[in-house]
Amino acid sequence: MTTPEEQRLIENHDNRTPGKDHRQAHWKRWGPYLSERQWGTVREDYSAYGEAWDYFSHNQARSRAYRWGEDGLLGISDDHQRLCFALSLWNGEDPILKERLYGLTGSQGNHGEDVKEYYFYLDSTPTHSYMKGLYKYPQAAFPYEWLESENRRRGRGDPEFELLDTGVFEGDRYFDVGVEYAKASPEDILIRISVTNHGPETKTLHLLPTLWFRNTWAWDKGASAPSLKAITPYTAQVSHPELGERWWTCLGATELLFTQNETNFERLFQVDNSQPYVKDGIHNYIVQGHKQAINPEQVGTKAAAYYPLTLESGETQVVQLRLSDRPDQDGSDFEQVFCDRISEADEFYATVTPNCLTADLCNIQRQAFAGMLWTKQYYHFIVKDWLKGDANNPPPPETHQQGRNHQWKHLHSDDIISMPDKWEYPWFAAWDLAFHTIPIALVDPEFAKNQLDIMTREWYMHPNGQLPAYEWAFGDVNPPVHAWATWRVYKIEQKRKGKGDRQFLERVFQKLMLNFTWWVNRKDVEGNNVFEGGFLGLDNIGVFDRSSPLPTGGFIEQADGTSWMGMYCLNMLAIALELAQENAVYEDMATKFFEHFLYIAEAMNHVGGDGTQLWDEEDGFFYDVLHLPNNDRLPLKVRSMVGLIPLFAVTVLEPDMLAKVPAFKERLEWFIEHRTDLKKNVACMETQGTEARRLLALCYLTPGRIVPSDRFRRILSHLLDEQEFFSDYGIRALSRHHKHHPYVFYVDGQEHRVNYEPAESGSGLFGGNSNWRGPVWFPVNYLLIESLQKFYHYVGDDFKVECPTGSGNWMTLWEVAAEISRRLMRIFTQESSGHRPVYGATETFQSNPQWKNYIQFYEYFHGDNGAGIGASHQTGWTGLIAKLIQQTGETLGEDL
Repeated sequence: MTTPEEQRLIENHDNRTPGKDHRQAHWKRWGPYLSERQWGTVREDYSAYGEAWDYFSHNQARSRAYRWGEDGLLGISDDHQRLCFALSLWNGEDPILKERLYGLTGSQGNHGEDVKEYYFYLDSTPTHSYMKGLYKYPQAAFPYEWLESENRRRGRGDPEFELLDTGVFEGDRYFDVGVEYAKASPEDILIRISVTNHGPETKTLHLLPTLWFRNTWAWDKGASAPSLKAITPYTAQVSHPELGERWWTCLGATELLFTQNETNFERLFQVDNSQPYVKDGIHNYIVQGHKQAINPEQVGTKAAAYYPLTLESGETQVVQLRLSDRPDQDGSDFEQVFCDRISEADEFYATVTPNCLTADLCNIQRQAFAGMLWTKQYYHFIVKDWLKGDANNPPPPETHQQGRNHQWKHLHSDDIISMPDKWEYPWFAAWDLAFHTIPIALVDPEFAKNQLDIMTREWYMHPNGQLPAYEWAFGDVNPPVHAWATWRVYKIEQKRKGKGDRQFLERVFQKLMLNFTWWVNRKDVEGNNVFEGGFLGLDNIGVFDRSSPLPTGGFIEQADGTSWMGMYCLNMLAIALELAQENAVYEDMATKFFEHFLYIAEAMNHVGGDGTQLWDEEDGFFYDVLHLPNNDRLPLKVRSMVGLIPLFAVTVLEPDMLAKVPAFKERLEWFIEHRTDLKKNVACMETQGTEARRLLALCYLTPGRIVPSDRFRRILSHLLDEQEFFSDYGIRALSRHHKHHPYVFYVDGQEHRVNYEPAESGSGLFGGNSNWRGPVWFPVNYLLIESLQKFYHYVGDDFKVECPTGSGNWMTLWEVAAEISRRLMRIFTQESSGHRPVYGATETFQSNPQWKNYIQFYEYFHGDNGAGIGASHQTGWTGLIAKLIQQTGETLGEDL
């Protein structure tokens, strides 16, 4: 039997079926699709030289209409962002109305861009039939200028200056503002806002829930504007040419305030406004006291319901609103609908969460899923229109038309996409997105499949086959993990539902053939199957910025680039073999990827055919090789994640599957017999492992016994060494060996250095707050865990390694994978002291009962103590913790 939420997912998936009432089946039409930062994005930047952070600033955001999207505080919108709803707040002290989250731009923060607010995603179902979020709002004036000036003053070596550091939360002088959404039907949304005064004195909060239309009429001549108008003291009628009519009911509101979502040219540009009511009219009315700033006729395109709430210490007050397609809702069913949706959410997650989990792990996993679902965002970007500008506005500078992304004129995005972080990264990133789909597939496989599918569609994928990387540079190169994610989502759905979606698998596979060809043609400089791909997502992990011309000249033959391609081959091979079981044509494609993998393995051992290797026999590790203009080759002996990525290139061939693809099996046996020169470069595809399985991998290993020459064991001796990669909180991106032995490379007397830096980096390569020189990152940790599990399926229980290295404790590879999972989970779980490593020395999060059980899923984590670093809400790939908890619970059971 399906749960009510699963039934809604089925109805939503079926809403495109001919004859269905689409309006009633579209449970996902409304969701948390508002960005948290539209200002400072590439889409809103029409400057001459691409200064996105400066062209449209936070200071302008309250007064300037956006072109491509909207932002708001814990808000929702429809799936084309025509109508938006979000919280607006004023504590009586702030200089501005709190309508959006504040943070520092890339140049303002001493560690790059950084949101300076505290907010939490607490719950959401996949259809958003129920959602819950929380914002903590100080009662003192928000210290905007102090946060900016102090972080500007500090250098890269200093810690960030955070909102808690300003003291505005001392004495618990803040409001908890919680918002919940419950759908009575797909078009009937109930909104409950709870405000609690945690401070010691009676305080007033001016609550202004706000409804507005995205401005689509200012950019097109002749476009008609929608309208909001009051029809009772607490009800507004909503009219939109595409959405139709709706009614917004604000029970108990003191008054309804109306203005227009139009730019305030007078404030921003000292030019007269064409009409008196502008985007910041409600701010001017509430904060500035300008009574003429709102429309007395109570009509406009932006409206707020005004609730001045005076709360005693410890008091909570609740406000109820409703956005519905029916005008006759009286609110009598309000409590029952919320009760039902919360109960149904619990019932749904009980089907996902193993019942052996502790309450703490359940809480962590539920909030991780909530973060994954809340960070869906409406993403709208038509590059050709953005480049040429709009008819109703002055043309952009000529240099803009040849600026960022001008080679991606075909890109036309109008979709709901999973974002890494809706404040720091409010734009899709292709390789992040691949990891997002893994935990999402546990709760909403249709959405996970959709995310992988759209990136390969012709309006995203470049005509040459490249996938768009991210908004700041669509043409940059991310690791090719799309095929891996496609295969994993297919298998996750197959396991949970008993049947995989072959149509999805085949459709994406066909497009990935184009992408694979792009990689082969564009990223293999000398045609020798050794690949180069820029930084490949690992930012500053190397000696040089690998996306820029090298100071030495020449290029780098990358151990990670080549290994990613080896992994790509094996992922495509796995998909082709699955499809070949019903269509023999795919056996030929499987053979193609099998042979290509063998050539890549050969190239890693004989770069350029001259015997140069990416493998270093003395160190037992893979390194990048610097290819100089005079054809000399020098290994760059940085012991980093670059040398661990070859472990990702592994797949196990099941005997029953091989029996169904006789043509491929025949080709496999031919290579074993006739191409000993190629087969020797990969893990044994001839010797059968447990249950007669075959193995393809870049790292040698021998089942059942210890062989000193095994590359696999030698790499694992580094991987599992606690003085190198093996942290208490997962696998570090750089060996701790470099703490006392930094790697130094000189070019024309200029020193280039790689130090072990377990937290923020001192290197400015790729700027911002990103660092791969020592911290723990979830995406590559997850791939390591999965790779070890695959190796285990081949070698079984008889193959053991010392874990940790030098400890005398021997584990199977399955046990090693489980141990890495436990260490990653330890980042978030409470220790015996009640503290969570993720929050480090931030005492408020560690001990205050109103904070300590709210979880933030950071971008990456301190390599020695597990503290969260970087983007604080990058639940995207860090949301993989939800999948790790789920699979750990299934396999370990009572041990949790």
